[in-house]
This record gives sequence, structure tokens and C-alpha cells, in this order.
Amino acid sequence: MKKFFKRITALALLFAALSCLSAEAAPSRVYMTKDISPAGLMAVYNALESKADGKNVAVKISTGERGGHNFLSPELIKGLVQSVKGTIVECNTAYNGARATTASHMEVAREHGFTAIAKVDIQDAEGSMALPVKNGKYFKENLVGSHFKNYDYYVVISHFKGHAMAGFGGAIKNISIGIASKSGKARIHSGGKSDSSPWGGEQIAFLESMAEAGKSVVDSLGGKILYINVMNKLSIDCDCDSSPAEPDMHDIGILASLDPVALDKACVDLVYSAPDGKSLIERMESLSGPHVLTHGEKIGLGSQRYELVSVDK
Repeated sequence: MKKFFKRITALALLFAALSCLSAEAAPSRVYMTKDISPAGLMAVYNALESKADGKNVAVKISTGERGGHNFLSPELIKGLVQSVKGTIVECNTAYNGARATTASHMEVAREHGFTAIAKVDIQDAEGSMALPVKNGKYFKENLVGSHFKNYDYYVVISHFKGHAMAGFGGAIKNISIGIASKSGKARIHSGGKSDSSPWGGEQIAFLESMAEAGKSVVDSLGGKILYINVMNKLSIDCDCDSSPAEPDMHDIGILASLDPVALDKACVDLVYSAPDGKSLIERMESLSGPHVLTHGEKIGLGSQRYELVSVDK
């Protein structure tokens, strides 16, 4: 009888373990449309298993550096921003550009058409607040704009493109560097070595710091966040560049997910599979850009395993 119960117990434990493994191994869903339009944006948003709720909804975008022209069009995002009654949120830059101070940043946001579609909040206008970084390799606190706490839900709309320091920018960069305050940006870029200068940090430390800072944001929000990447105007340069290289590959589409790692991984894979993605691939690889996905998965920010689901009829 004892042997029988031992076998039953062993089988129960085996089935429980297999169930856990099955649940852990389930790929994250990434929804996609080839329709880069306000309707396409709404379609991938509506496909998600979670919707923006709460009294105060933040829509995190990049307002784009003055002189740049690849940033997301206000007309593209207007319908979604207004449907969730969102406030567009940004933080000041760590470099000395047109968006380095709140006043000049707001002026750029106005010039680029964002203040015409929604309220714009520069979240570090009144300084920083700290979010704990669990088991951080480079710092224990991530510095974000002090207004971060004023919002119940975050809709993160990122322009996927190359980046001169990160290799590429997508959802992970937007929730780390993008939501970090001026001091927080310097801390991430330098791998925890400086809160005043973003220059001179070690590359892998920078990429891993991005993933860990992003994880602190996700942890603090307790699931009240979703991610959308727009793959158009695919330059090798970021929207923070005032004179970016012209895109030399075709537009791909809009993707959305509740998993930022899976979303960025799907975008990276689409670039690799594109017949004209050579320049962007070289930019990503030259800076070890995909390492942020590896480290993000390692620390539990998300999974690189995904199921790509088309919402196009």
C-alpha cells in the first residue's frame, strides 16, 4: 500500500511539474497588422487581452528631436490616444538637445503636433522618483519622472527603428530610457556609474541596465501596461537624432503585445527576414542590440518565444 501511495504521489508531482512547464513554455502572443493607419493601430490594440483602464491613462511615446522627421505621426496615434482619454507622457533628455529642458521639450512637442491631439506631461518636470530594481546588477533604484505615479495605466507606443547606442529601439527602450528621468537616463546609459553623464558606459552594462530598468517599471505597474510597436520609417537612427539617416527599407506594419520582450523580438525577426533589412541588421549587430532581449528574458521581463497573430482579414 505504501508503494502504491508513493507511486500516486510521484505521478501527481510529475503531472504538476509538467503543467507548470507547459504554462511557462506557452509563447507570448504578438498581434500584427500590415495596415499602418489609425484603423490598424486600433485593430492591434483591440486584439490585446488587456485594455487601458483607470482614471488617468499615460500614453508613452517619443516626441522626436527637433529637426528629425521619422517620429510617429500625431495623426496616426490620435484616435487611440483619445479613445483611452490618454495623456501623452515624456521625460527630458540626458544629452543637450532641444528636449533637454521642460520648456523647450514642450515647445518641440507643440511643433511636432502632439499638444494638438492630447495633453502632454513632461514627467520629470519636477524631478525624479525611485523605483526598486530587484536583483539589479548595476543599480538598486531606477530613477523615473516624479509624475510617473500619477497614472493608473500605461499604453506604450514605440516607433521601432535603429539606434546609435542601443542598436535598436522598441518597447524595452521606451519603458527604460524613455520613462527614465534625465538623471535616470544617465544612470542607465552609464551602467550605474553616473547620474549626470550618459557617455562612456560599457555596452553590455548599458543594454542589461535597460532591461533591468524596464523590469522595475513593469513590476511597479502590476500588469497595468501594454505595448505597441510601429514598424515604419525604419531608419538605422533613433528619433532622438536631429538629422537621422533616411530609411532604406520598406515599412512592415504595427505589432502589439502584453510582453515587451516578445514584441521587440518579433520586430527584430521581421527585420532579419526582410529582403532590404541589411543596414538595420548591421546597426543592431554592431552594438549587440539583441542582447537586451536575452537579458530581459533572463530576468523575467518577458519571453523571446512568441506566437505571431495576424489581425488582418
